[in-house]
Amino acid sequence: MMRHRREKRQETSIRVLQIAMLGLGVLILGRLVQLQIIEYDLYSPMSRDNSLRQEIINPARGLIYDRNGQLIVDNEPIYSITITPANYDQSNTPLLADLLDLPEEEVNNRIEQARAYSWYRSSRLFTEISFPKFSLIQENIWRLPGIGHQIESKRHYAVDSMKASHVLGYLREVSEQKYLDSDNYHIGDKVGKSGLEMVYEERLRGSLGVEYIRINALGQSLGPFNEENISEAPEKGNDLHTTLDARLQLLAEDLMEGKQGGVVAMDPNNGAILSLVSSPQYSIRRLSGRIDSTYWQVVNTDTTNPLYNRAISSKQPPGSTFKPLMALIGMEMGIITPETEINNPGYYYRGRRYGDLADPGMYDVEKALEKSSNTFFFWMMDKIASNGRLNQWHDLATEFGLGRINGIDLPHETAGILPDSSYMDRVFGENRWGIGDIINLGVGQGSIAASPLQMAVVASGIANDGYRVQPHLVSRIETPEGRVFNSNPDRKKISWVDQHEIDIVKDGMRRVVTDGSGRWYANLDSIKVAGKTGTAQNPHGRDHGWFISFAPLENPQIVVAVLVENAGYGSISAAPIASLVIERYLKGEIERTHVYDYVKNFEPRDTNNSSSEEEEE
Repeated sequence: MMRHRREKRQETSIRVLQIAMLGLGVLILGRLVQLQIIEYDLYSPMSRDNSLRQEIINPARGLIYDRNGQLIVDNEPIYSITITPANYDQSNTPLLADLLDLPEEEVNNRIEQARAYSWYRSSRLFTEISFPKFSLIQENIWRLPGIGHQIESKRHYAVDSMKASHVLGYLREVSEQKYLDSDNYHIGDKVGKSGLEMVYEERLRGSLGVEYIRINALGQSLGPFNEENISEAPEKGNDLHTTLDARLQLLAEDLMEGKQGGVVAMDPNNGAILSLVSSPQYSIRRLSGRIDSTYWQVVNTDTTNPLYNRAISSKQPPGSTFKPLMALIGMEMGIITPETEINNPGYYYRGRRYGDLADPGMYDVEKALEKSSNTFFFWMMDKIASNGRLNQWHDLATEFGLGRINGIDLPHETAGILPDSSYMDRVFGENRWGIGDIINLGVGQGSIAASPLQMAVVASGIANDGYRVQPHLVSRIETPEGRVFNSNPDRKKISWVDQHEIDIVKDGMRRVVTDGSGRWYANLDSIKVAGKTGTAQNPHGRDHGWFISFAPLENPQIVVAVLVENAGYGSISAAPIASLVIERYLKGEIERTHVYDYVKNFEPRDTNNSSSEEEEE
């Protein structure tokens, strides 16, 4: 009986256990079905994230070419160390700092930045690591879970001696705010901060790629994950084909070495920039990868301000280079005709004497341009001011490109200063200014200010018979697939220009080079050059030298505007530079080596110490 009961209890226990095990099996099976089938889409990515690491692949930045197809900017490989904070052991920081030969504090700061950016996502810790350090990290990677690497690129400048710093620009590490606000930037990425690199950042940058890496429990890489098609290849940036002539750029940079100022060489028919130099320059090579902090500090504290683009941002009185436009405005306003003659006694009197370095005598407009008679243009501006026509004068000059942004594809272009009555009211007080405050405008002095780029646009408008062209540096953009997008710069007819009057001014500018102050250095035997010298008064030191020019006279192919600060007369400082640029562009070589040697050895002179021949400004 007792035995029967015991067997009965055993049978019941076994059955209960069997039922329990069956129930547990059903429960487990049901859960597996739920996880693997019903909720697969939810849990599969989570499972993958526990065994895979997402790596961002940066695209190759677009290349930059000159007008002749010569490569001027490409990329070279660099090594970066990455970190995935979730897998990183903070106790390894002393080892990591030792391997990188960096202060532990600096490494800790970078790790904190990476953690603030993302705990689970890989991000750059240090970029542009030397290959020996990179190799050392790889040898010890088994001791550094969470540490990885990327092979990336930095800018390489293919034309060894060419700087073009204000044209090309440099890259800097993206700011924290930018990478936090953007899906297209991550910590450690580089972004264009000046020049073409900045203006065409979206085109040059390309699109990020994504790669998934298998990792072990220590976060160490086990190789790429290829089982599913989830990785995305990066897309290379677009290439820029510029209007620059590399050989001309090299020459202009060479001629401006050791000087302060700007050079703009441009095709007057379409606004294509052939060369653009602001001097002094800075080394974009030393800023192309990881910033050299010592050099960066030197550049920023340099009193000559090499980061400032004098070619497009400076505001200097144009001096006598304004006179050709002033002559056109005077004829348009009916103040003078081509036959009008004004007596120059050696000065102009309006309440006081205004000096004139041109010889006394009678001057028509061509002779006034050739000899740069101040009296002729003071008289014209007096007539404009006396008849309350300052605003009309302003509007006519604006159409030629002064007092306005002309739209070059570089950052920080300035509009200069071109006074009208509103401007004079703001500066001097309403109705508190008079003719004496305006008369200097006729000779490009006083309140008027312009950049070399603006004066190149003005010279182009004269050279091309009355069209305002938009200066530009990029002629076309090419995608990795081979699609081409051509630039479409503006070219607008200046409504008020008369062809006969333009021809008069051109003849006057030609006489400047053959018989006037430009004859010493700007006159070429086989090429008809037209130009105008200028000397802008500078209350803070030596006067600034200007020269605007174009050639050949009958069919202009190049315009050159040069400003040399604190260099004295434009005829001896700026004109030789412009003439050499013209000679190289149109003849292919420099034949006048004595002029080249003169420019390279030029020493600024005070305007009151020069000979009378050089004073015809």
